[in-house]
Formats: sequence, C-alpha cells, structure tokens
Amino acid sequence: MGERAILNRVKKLKELEAQAKAIESEMEELKAEIKRDMEAKGIEEQRAGDFTVRFKTIIGNRFDSKAFKAEHESLYRAYTKATENRRFSIA
Repeated sequence: MGERAILNRVKKLKELEAQAKAIESEMEELKAEIKRDMEAKGIEEQRAGDFTVRFKTIIGNRFDSKAFKAEHESLYRAYTKATENRRFSIA
C-alpha cells in the first residue's frame, strides 16, 4: 500500500473519530440530563415508554493493590507479572 493510500485512510479514520467523539459527547449529555432529572425527582427507576431507566447506587468492593504492595511488597512482586501488548496510535 502506498503512502498516498495510507494518508487517505488516516484522513478518513480521523474524520470518523471526530464524528464518533461528537456523537459520544451528545450521548453523555443526554445521559446526564436524564440522571439530573431522576435525582431531582428522588427516584432510581422510571418507565419511559417501552424502556425502564435505572440510576441506582451500587456498592462494590475492589482489591486495593497499592495498599497491598505497600504492606506486602514481596508477595506483591511474587504474584505480579509483566504483560505485553501492541498499541495502535496516530499522532
């Protein structure tokens, strides 16, 4: 594939990424509006036509690896492993 063909593909990719970013931004704003409305009403669930909208508080637990490493560094090192991946980027 020649440099011009790659350039055209990169330009098209950048255009699509810009469109996707604009759509994502609009989606997030709509979600924020719905959440604000539900919070103002003091509700966690409501019907909207055929849809059920939920905005619930979820309590979860996660492993605090930073604190574990600080207190048990040798165990942390014994059970961690390096990973490898490839990253695609256009600058």
